[in-house]
Amino acid sequence: MNNNANELLQFNAFKKGNDLAFEYFFEKYFNGVLGFSVEFVSDIEDAKEITQESFINLWINREHIETTNGIKSFLYTYAKSKSLNHIRHNKVKEKYKNKKLNDQEKLLNIQVLNALDFDAMSISELETLILKSIEDLPDKTKEIFVKKRFQNKKNKEIADELDLTVKTVEAHITKALKVLKVKLSNYLPSILITLILYNY
Repeated sequence: MNNNANELLQFNAFKKGNDLAFEYFFEKYFNGVLGFSVEFVSDIEDAKEITQESFINLWINREHIETTNGIKSFLYTYAKSKSLNHIRHNKVKEKYKNKKLNDQEKLLNIQVLNALDFDAMSISELETLILKSIEDLPDKTKEIFVKKRFQNKKNKEIADELDLTVKTVEAHITKALKVLKVKLSNYLPSILITLILYNY
């Protein structure tokens, strides 16, 4: 099978919600979108967040993508929009960013295809779903997972705070991840769930 035929096969499977097909395009474009984003927002962590959100939205809007080229167009267009929003936000805090915003917007408009409009589940709705899933965890598991995922605490710190062994903390985190993966599996492919939950 030649590359074009394989890509079309992957695209059709992706449109139907196939995890492995999504992973194929994730692997193909992730580094490119990340590199594109970091060039404009400068900070690698901010660029990772923009890239992650681009792929989440790609998955959410997969039924609206008409061609294989539409995947790349969607990802870079979304990253463009988020990058500009990021620069505008920082411009409020740092006046010197004003010129940078204008320069970057010109470059982005040259490099990226025209923006596309999509109607679908929003990122905020997805975040609400994730938070609701976390709320539904058993109390102790939820407490440990929140400390790990949102407070960025190490397992040893959590164990000391809650007077638990490190192994017990690890067991609760593993349990939380398993439960959340199951709850989110109807909405996102496994590679995106891992990206979100493990804070890629």
